[in-house]
Amino acid sequence: MNENIVNDTEVQNVEMTAGEMLRNARTTGRRKREIPTIAKQLCIREEFLQALEDGDYSVIPEPVYILGFARNYAMELGLNPDDVVAKIKREMGMATECAADADAADSGSCGTGGVPGGIVARAAIFVRKKWKWFAGAAVLLGALVVGIVILVASGRGDDAAQTPDVVVAETVQAVSEPAYSKTVRERFGTENRANARVILQAAQESWVKVEDARGNTVFSRVLVPGDVYYVPAAANHKATFGNAGGIDIWVDGVAAEKAGPAHTRQSGISLNPESLKPAAKSAPDTETAE
Repeated sequence: MNENIVNDTEVQNVEMTAGEMLRNARTTGRRKREIPTIAKQLCIREEFLQALEDGDYSVIPEPVYILGFARNYAMELGLNPDDVVAKIKREMGMATECAADADAADSGSCGTGGVPGGIVARAAIFVRKKWKWFAGAAVLLGALVVGIVILVASGRGDDAAQTPDVVVAETVQAVSEPAYSKTVRERFGTENRANARVILQAAQESWVKVEDARGNTVFSRVLVPGDVYYVPAAANHKATFGNAGGIDIWVDGVAAEKAGPAHTRQSGISLNPESLKPAAKSAPDTETAE
């Protein structure tokens, strides 16, 4: 009998929209809850949670916020966040199903972000059918590269007979990663990795926004545990954390103080390495949940 109930629930979830799944989980069962209560716990505006249940995604400013808020809301209600996020992506046209033909299934290609999966599947099929042509082209290209290398090397040999080589030692800065509290899952801002003095890592799921001195957003994303972001070396960057206690801050490989307690939103956090050190750190602005 329990197995029949589980199967009926799974079928019902498949037929429901993402908003219906969220509302059903909140209003049914033993633990019925109100939106204002959950909004305070998640530090998410009530109108945003209501918009998720209504399927009115135009109320929330950016897709990254929609998906991040939906994931947090689903976890709080005991739902599978991946199922809810996948439904929202389909409802917003951000994902399409794989091509139904056997070749597409064999290639394992799906369209994401509004790019038809059939295009990828057809490209894979074309390459597979014309592999001999591609292999021949690769051989010719390789022979051409080898010929160019030989010509260049012979020219340098003539010059070497007259002028000795001068070897210039290049100084390469070794990047020292801190002893993260979580195993690194994914890295962001890797273009700043070579000279980043400040590194952020999510110990808990949290929305992170980083702005430059002019107020321009240089990074905005919901980080899940293990995700790392390398802050640009330029001074006067500031950050906003949706869950301040869920973000570890590393300065020159040393752990700095948390920007605030868990499940609180903190804004105006200076990411200047000197200001993050204990002797000079100033308290950021704290915003209460609306």
